[in-house]
Amino acid sequence: MLLKVENIHKRYDDAEVLKGVSLEMETGQSKVIMGPSGTGKSTLLRCINYLTPPDEGRVLVEGTEITSRNLNRMREKLAFVFQDFNLFTHLRAVDNVAIGPRKIRGMSKGAAHELAMRELERVGLSERAHAYPAELSGGQQQRVSIARALAMEPKIILFDEPTSALDPELTGEVIAVMKNLASEGMTMLLVSHEVGFARQAADEIIFMDGGHILEQGPPAQLFDAPQHDRTRQFLSRIGQGGEAA
Repeated sequence: MLLKVENIHKRYDDAEVLKGVSLEMETGQSKVIMGPSGTGKSTLLRCINYLTPPDEGRVLVEGTEITSRNLNRMREKLAFVFQDFNLFTHLRAVDNVAIGPRKIRGMSKGAAHELAMRELERVGLSERAHAYPAELSGGQQQRVSIARALAMEPKIILFDEPTSALDPELTGEVIAVMKNLASEGMTMLLVSHEVGFARQAADEIIFMDGGHILEQGPPAQLFDAPQHDRTRQFLSRIGQGGEAA
């Protein structure tokens, strides 16, 4: 088992955001988490990576539990792609990608640069390697952030609504990159409402509501024959382009 999440709870003041969430992932799987706003989807990703430590529960990667003592080492296995890119604005694209391998993995400047160029080519941006973030479109910036994650050679990439900050016309280029990664066997856990990607590239859909996993299964099962009325209502709304609530 590559990733095992056991009974994760998270509370903010009086609000219990996660109420005992558990999931598992094997190497090479792609899973998409869907659900209404405020149900804990992004919090779950942050708890898995310990950007937000859970109040209760455990996260294990390749059988090893993430703890405060091994946190930095374990985070190298769990790359995170944020919805708002989080690029260093003073660094060119290639340097944004190379900084992790240099600073964290201890690679030489030359080796990190070569790796960064390969990963930028992988996401279709080698010709923009020397551009600053401000010179790139939103879709290009998100592809740089994906290349940055890939450069760490992680076991799993966590995507937190990677297209939500993009105009619809720029969303397709990011989805195409994620589809390619799925076809290559990259293990990915995504919070996303991109139905096309979920149907075509996900192995499983996880539907969350009220801090719980309400239902999960293959895309055909959840999209075409959901078991819960809440799932059916939600998927109907996002399928019609309505706001998920």
